[in-house]
Amino acid sequence: MSQEKRKPAPVNFREIEQRLATARTTIERIWAPTTEETQRILRARALALAQESTLDETLDEDIEVMEFTLAYEQYAIETRYVRQVAALENLTPLPCTPAFLLGIVNLRGAILPVIDLRKLFELPERGLTDLHRIIVLQSGKILFGILADTVTSVRRILLADLQPSLPTLTGVRRTYLAGITPERLVVLDAEKLLMDESINVQDQVAE
Repeated sequence: MSQEKRKPAPVNFREIEQRLATARTTIERIWAPTTEETQRILRARALALAQESTLDETLDEDIEVMEFTLAYEQYAIETRYVRQVAALENLTPLPCTPAFLLGIVNLRGAILPVIDLRKLFELPERGLTDLHRIIVLQSGKILFGILADTVTSVRRILLADLQPSLPTLTGVRRTYLAGITPERLVVLDAEKLLMDESINVQDQVAE
């Protein structure tokens, strides 16, 4: 006598869906962060985004500089410290002053001391000509001129391109260095020049 085949039990899809939904809810409860954890994660993400934004802005930041030649070398200084550029005229030497203090000039009624960076940086010198220029620097009430052989151009350079220094750049020039570009343009720190008490050009002129 043959045994009758059992019919498979009908599949209850609704029950399966309910079980899956219950499982999903349980998993979500297990992995869902608390309110404090959520706030911590959001703060960390916001801080990371802010740091990335600051880094991008720093890499893209640039400065405008005025380029000039000094003893056949290329130098530059930020234009925000440059008040004007004038021809070297009517220079009056001052006795009993440091060698780097070239003298004083009268620019539109203002008596300004002129610094010879060639002597300050111990660079080769050549005689003064009508082609020389005075770059007048100013920070607050401090005002004086620096001698330049020629003023060549004004342009913008990326701060990210500035190198801290070169092994061959030593001495006083390194003290007033803001950075060096890949083409070896020496960018001077005008603020250090203007605020350096060892130069103290205002007192030198007054004496």
